[in-house]
Amino acid sequence: MTRWLPRAWPLLPTLLVLAAVAAMIMLGVWQLKRAGQKEALIAEVRHNPALAPRSFPAVGPVTPEVTFRRSSLHCLRVVGWQVEAGRAADGSAGFRYIARCTTGAEGQGALVALGIGGRPDMKPGWAGGNIEGWISKEPDHRSLIQQLTGPEVVLRPMLVAAASPVAELKPTALPSPDDIPNNHRSYAVQWFLFAAVAFVIYVLALKRRETRAGADS
Repeated sequence: MTRWLPRAWPLLPTLLVLAAVAAMIMLGVWQLKRAGQKEALIAEVRHNPALAPRSFPAVGPVTPEVTFRRSSLHCLRVVGWQVEAGRAADGSAGFRYIARCTTGAEGQGALVALGIGGRPDMKPGWAGGNIEGWISKEPDHRSLIQQLTGPEVVLRPMLVAAASPVAELKPTALPSPDDIPNNHRSYAVQWFLFAAVAFVIYVLALKRRETRAGADS
């Protein structure tokens, strides 16, 4: 058991390596916890699209009981657009146009995923109005490190329009629990592997240094 272990362990480098290994293990455990939470969320929202429509939430967070529920809102005025990659209901890829609306109600206004266009520089001729669709939440573009170390962010509700009122835009793919990413278990395995590899490499480096020191003496 101890033959492959070095006889001497330098204090400071060993502490640094062990701290890094512990951090990677903690990240792996956190990912496993997130996997369980995500699986519970998917199971809870799977039946939501078939339920009766409900009012559009004025503020976030978007809770599981309203996620993917049918809803509607009245966009008084479009104050801006957000464009990002998206997928249309027919399976084609394109650019998703998200309208930032004022609604006249208290809260953060409303986001509406209006449809999918073929290019990112369109100017949709939609100034507002009644729109029906499904409740989702705004995209989260933070990196994993930002999610871990940054402040908590409450994502705003977003309505995914069932039909686009703009002829140039295809309807967005309908929200589905199957589209909720749940790669946390694979991420956990990766962090555990990183921890094991880092420790093994450090041990091999110490053994190599120990062998060279023995040869020189």
